Amino acid sequence: MKRIVLFLMTNLAVVLVLGIVLNIIFAFTGMDSRSTDGLLILAIVFGFGGSFISLALSKWMAKRSTGAVVIETPANETETWLVNTVKAQA
Repeated sequence: MKRIVLFLMTNLAVVLVLGIVLNIIFAFTGMDSRSTDGLLILAIVFGFGGSFISLALSKWMAKRSTGAVVIETPANETETWLVNTVKAQA
């Protein structure tokens, strides 16, 4: 249940931020939001904006949800092997 609530809150926050950005764009350009150009701007802002916000959050969310730890300097032989294996595949 907590996951669903967080998901919905995140989506609502993204829509709110992108809606504010759209209002600013339409106010500065004087463009009518109901025109074809306005719909194109709306699609661009929500398409690219949502993608960039999702990309910015995905690394942090993946690390936090899995409890992953980034190995900066290997502390033992197993970590050294793991780092070398990942480097070879990257």
